[in-house]
Amino acid sequence: MAPKSCQSFLHLPFAFLAPRLFVQNVPKRGIKSISKPRLNRFNQGPNLPTLESTAAAALERKRFTTPLRTGALGIKKGMTAMYEAETGRRFPCTVVQMDQVQVVSHKTRQRNGYFAVQVGCGWKHPSNVTRPLLGHFAESEVSPKRHLVEFKVRDETGLLSIGEIIGASWFQEGQYIDARANSRGMGFAGGMKRHGFSGQPASHGVSLTHRSMGSAGQSQGGGSRVYPGKKMAGRMGGHQVTAQNVKVVKVDDEKGLVVLQGSIPGPDGCLVKLSDAIKKPWPTVPVNLLQAQPAVDPAAAAA
Repeated sequence: MAPKSCQSFLHLPFAFLAPRLFVQNVPKRGIKSISKPRLNRFNQGPNLPTLESTAAAALERKRFTTPLRTGALGIKKGMTAMYEAETGRRFPCTVVQMDQVQVVSHKTRQRNGYFAVQVGCGWKHPSNVTRPLLGHFAESEVSPKRHLVEFKVRDETGLLSIGEIIGASWFQEGQYIDARANSRGMGFAGGMKRHGFSGQPASHGVSLTHRSMGSAGQSQGGGSRVYPGKKMAGRMGGHQVTAQNVKVVKVDDEKGLVVLQGSIPGPDGCLVKLSDAIKKPWPTVPVNLLQAQPAVDPAAAAA
C-alpha cells in the first residue's frame, strides 16, 4: 500500500533535511598544467596554425626544393668529346636536342592544388592522337605533341604563357641541371648482375649454384614467408633514373642543342627531362630569358 502524503505543514521535515533546489558548484583546487593545450587536428579557421597533415603544409615543406621555373624536354642524340681550352683535357659529353618544346597547359593552386607547367615536344600526326587529346591541344592552339611532361614550379611567377616555345637558350653555359630518363632495359638478370650479390663460394661445398642468390627468407623467425621488396632476380633497367648536377658545357640555340658534361641515363633517341639542379644554387637568369620565345608558325617561317 502506498504511503499517505503529508496533509499538514507540521509533518514536513526540517529545512536542513529537505533537498536543496540550487546546488552551488565549488571549484576544486588542483595542479595547474604548464604544458600548452593540444591543438585539435581538425581545427580549420582564422588565426589558427597550419596543420602539418594538410596539402598546404606539404607544399610549404617542398617550397625550397621546388624549382623557380619550368624544365624542358630533349632527345638524347649520342655522345661525343670536347677539349678544355686551358688544360687541353679531353672529357666526354652528351648531346641533347630540343625539338619544338612548347608550353601546352598550366596547373594552378586554386584548381589543382599545386603550380605546374605542362610542356610538350615533337610532333604527332592528328590521326594518331585521340580525340580528347586533340581537343586539349586545340584549346591551347598548339599542334599535337608526341611527348607531354609536367614540371612543378614554386609559385605563379614560374608559369609561362601557353604556346610559348622553350629553346636551348633556356639553359646557360656553366649551370648545373638534373637529367631524368628511362634507363636502358637489359632484360631478365640474376641477383649478381642486378643487385651486385657476391654469389656462392667458387670451389668448396658448392655444386652448379655458384651464381645463385641463396636463401630468400627465414623458416620460423620471419613468419615463413618472403618479405615484400626482397632483392631477387628479375627484369633489370627500364625505369626512370636521375643524373644530378650535370654541367651544361655548350648551348646552340640555332640548332636547339644542349651539350652536357659526362653521361646521362637512357639509350640514344630516348626522351630526357631537363630541369635546374635542386642541390645547386638557382641560376641567375637574365630578364630576356625569363620570357620564352613566342610561337612561330613553321609554314610562315619557311615562306
